Amino acid sequence: MVQIKTPEQIAKMREAGLVVAAIHAATREAAVPGATTKDLDEVARKVIADHGAKSNFLGYGGFPATICTSVNEVVVHGIPDEKTVLKDGDIISVDAGAIVDGWHGDAAYTAFVGTGHAPELIELSRVTEESMWAGIAAMKAGNRLVDISKAIETYIRRQPKPGGGKYGIVEDYGGHGIGTEMHMDPHLLNYVSRKRGKGPKLVPGFCLAIEPMVALGTPRTEVLADDWTVVSTDGTWSSHWEHSVAVTEEGPLVLTAPDCGRAKLAELGVVAAPDPLG
Repeated sequence: MVQIKTPEQIAKMREAGLVVAAIHAATREAAVPGATTKDLDEVARKVIADHGAKSNFLGYGGFPATICTSVNEVVVHGIPDEKTVLKDGDIISVDAGAIVDGWHGDAAYTAFVGTGHAPELIELSRVTEESMWAGIAAMKAGNRLVDISKAIETYIRRQPKPGGGKYGIVEDYGGHGIGTEMHMDPHLLNYVSRKRGKGPKLVPGFCLAIEPMVALGTPRTEVLADDWTVVSTDGTWSSHWEHSVAVTEEGPLVLTAPDCGRAKLAELGVVAAPDPLG
């Protein structure tokens, strides 16, 4: 069943979303050559504590850290540790979450460590991020879940890949409902599947974490021996972007974006809902 939120509950989710946005800002600044992924985790822990929030990652299914740090060929669920030292030219996807008064926020971004990144890596991250925004723009009352999947896939497929070939849209992982739990129904594919049909109708109070993951090569993945770290089977690098979003009477509300998604959605001709916190 899909959990439909009241405006008051969405406002609480906005509070959690702002904590996640603060984690993103702090970890971006810390993601420099020489830093370990555990250093970034410590930064995230401090932000959560400073905001009086709770971590929704730490202990989730036994996960041992506050954020996921996925470097280069790691697609998602990378575990922060002292051994993984960021190097000039690396890319890292940071997935972070927070809980405020029982309500969850969840978002991810891809960052470039240092300088000298190949153009195809810069384009990979851009395509992944923009596909997420295309999905967010489709999150309107009256649309169906499949409309979001279609918007994400269509955007990616229309982008020419430097050097030729196609981007790999990761199929084993996708977006999800969010609210009183981090992962809730429905599961959101980043591509259209006839087997899944159109999915539920979007109504005000419908909240989703929209999170495309795109690889330079194969969409196929495997889980390493730690039972968490997901890598591409061909070793190609990938990008991961995510925002938590609510459907409202006034349009999409990007709960984990500092400006509620106003600027990016305006580029797409979509009016973002106003911030419920004023």
